[in-house]
Amino acid sequence: MRLRFRHGLVRGLTLATALALPLAFTPAANASSGVDVPDVLANAIAHQVKGKNVKKHLNKFQEIATANGGNRAAGTSGYDASLAYVQDKLRKAGYRTSTTDVEFVTGWTENSAPVLERTSAPAKTYTPTTDFVTVQPSSSGDVTAQIQVVDPVLPPTPTPSSTAGCEPEDFNGFVAGRIALIQRGTCPFIDKATNAKAAGASGVIFFNEGQPGRTDPFTFDIREWRFGFPIVFASFAVGSDLASTPDATVHLKVDATTTLGHTKNLIADSRWGKSGEIVMVGAHLDSVPEGPGINDNGSGSAAILETALKMAYVPTKYKLRFGFWGAEELGLLGSEQYVAGLSQAEKDKIRLYLNFDMVASPNDATFLYDGDDSDAEGAGPGPAGSAEIEKRLENFYTKRSLPFEGTDFDGRSDYGPFIANGIPSGGIFTGAEGIKTPEQAAKFGGTAGIAFDPCYHSECDTITNISDAALERNSKAVAYTSSFFSFDLSDIPDRNAAALAKSATTSSAGHSHSHGEAAK
Repeated sequence: MRLRFRHGLVRGLTLATALALPLAFTPAANASSGVDVPDVLANAIAHQVKGKNVKKHLNKFQEIATANGGNRAAGTSGYDASLAYVQDKLRKAGYRTSTTDVEFVTGWTENSAPVLERTSAPAKTYTPTTDFVTVQPSSSGDVTAQIQVVDPVLPPTPTPSSTAGCEPEDFNGFVAGRIALIQRGTCPFIDKATNAKAAGASGVIFFNEGQPGRTDPFTFDIREWRFGFPIVFASFAVGSDLASTPDATVHLKVDATTTLGHTKNLIADSRWGKSGEIVMVGAHLDSVPEGPGINDNGSGSAAILETALKMAYVPTKYKLRFGFWGAEELGLLGSEQYVAGLSQAEKDKIRLYLNFDMVASPNDATFLYDGDDSDAEGAGPGPAGSAEIEKRLENFYTKRSLPFEGTDFDGRSDYGPFIANGIPSGGIFTGAEGIKTPEQAAKFGGTAGIAFDPCYHSECDTITNISDAALERNSKAVAYTSSFFSFDLSDIPDRNAAALAKSATTSSAGHSHSHGEAAK
């Protein structure tokens, strides 16, 4: 078969060497030769990724937004045109492209007033709006069942501290079919409801925590419509009242209609590498409705697109897969639904995930996701292998005498579903609405006291809202990291092998009979 390479892709290497090294490389051979072959190849590929070429893709995204109502939001013609542009580029470069469906809520209407009443003695009917409200976008449901209180802190502490329902273990002993009564606290409501569903709840009554300012019900969007049971949010007084009769029978009813929209993710697989060993690289393609989203996240999408184009004719050892996510701005829906749609065997093939969301903020800093929790800011480390991803990125910036800092896996981008499934993750972020400190201005340049991206989620996130210097260096880092791991996964744990070992251990043991404020 005749192989084509683009424009002297790997400078300083002969064509035969460029072909042979990735395929013949083994960690042992690399160590004995004294040459870090993957590093050499990755640096050569990174050299070929130019900020000016990445910006051509950004200019195209701006043109698309301008021609389509000023944005590229999920479910709009601007998003569809962005996906078509990227898909055309990747197909022509030889990638096998496909799309996966993504659903999201476009409308939610409450058809009649919700009902919350205690039907066992002492019977009591609670008043909508005053005593409780429906959580949007709750499913419809009409349930009469016993309530079961989940790990409350009563009376409440002076400051928010309740972790009720935050962990699956909080539902140990929960009787399937009951309505879960869960206090507000320190983790997102969606986590509490997810754990309640897993425990077999037929409905959820949240209630406020009880401190000053945290007593009344208020309307909020839980950003999930697929629980399949009614969900309401009650005042602290109502919650306390119900908790005082923990086995009471309650009638809970929500009558609502949810309207769904549809969009797509774009997935592109390289022609090279082992099909059972995948290095996945992702960025969300959608903008918010308020603007064209050129930094957030045209920058990450353009950087991984250009990396993919430069990698198209490089015979890697491991398969590269690029994901362009839809509906990230609506709650990571594209990546979450993609990962949820994979079988366990398919998830195990993904050895690591690299996420690039905002890599050219105009008042930028270079933040690397804190895989080993060395910054100890509270989110904890990523799955095993995440620390090695962080170190590889650190290696890129350190060799170029470029500053960087760690940043937590705070759940705000598409690495979230991968981490939740034990897939090691990492990536780059150049800052959003956070304010740059004087120390960061001294380290990275730019202006202290203003946001890293003053146009974050705004109409002004246009082609002028980009740091060209950040786009240049970080696009090279995207290419370096993506290509390095496509040649060398020796430091990344084989989750397939770990799963097999765990299964064997379990089997052996069996034979011997002996895992936003309004959002919280």
